[in-house]
Amino acid sequence: MKKTLFTLAITTFIAGTFLTGCQNTSKKEETAQENVEDARENLDDAKEELSDARKVATEDEWNAFKASTNATIAENEMRIAEMKASMKKTGKSIEDEYAEKIEILEQKNNDIKVKIETYKNDTSSDWESFKQEYNRDMDELGQAMKNLTIDNK
Repeated sequence: MKKTLFTLAITTFIAGTFLTGCQNTSKKEETAQENVEDARENLDDAKEELSDARKVATEDEWNAFKASTNATIAENEMRIAEMKASMKKTGKSIEDEYAEKIEILEQKNNDIKVKIETYKNDTSSDWESFKQEYNRDMDELGQAMKNLTIDNK
């Protein structure tokens, strides 16, 4: 009798644990599903906020960027002026192609200057793409200046 009672108690305990566990699992699954949905919504909101933050530069960031850009443009203008002056000082007859390349560099520098002056820092402009385009243009201009001053003798 003790053995039967003991077996019945263990069987009841296992069955109760199994049934209770099944109910908790389905409740846990529902709760987990709700948590996943909430997390997705929060992720979407965070992505939107981050996207908005990237599109617009802060006033301090814009002022620092503009000051740095103006200094670089002024440096480029001085280098171009030095190239023109060195042509005149030496008295060499400059090839038309060399003079034309200097004019092209000067025009590129002026174009970049105009882009900076006309850029509007508001929500309709994409700050990150503007910076990337600016950096690419400045790299190309710097490389063109470097290539122009290399002596290929």
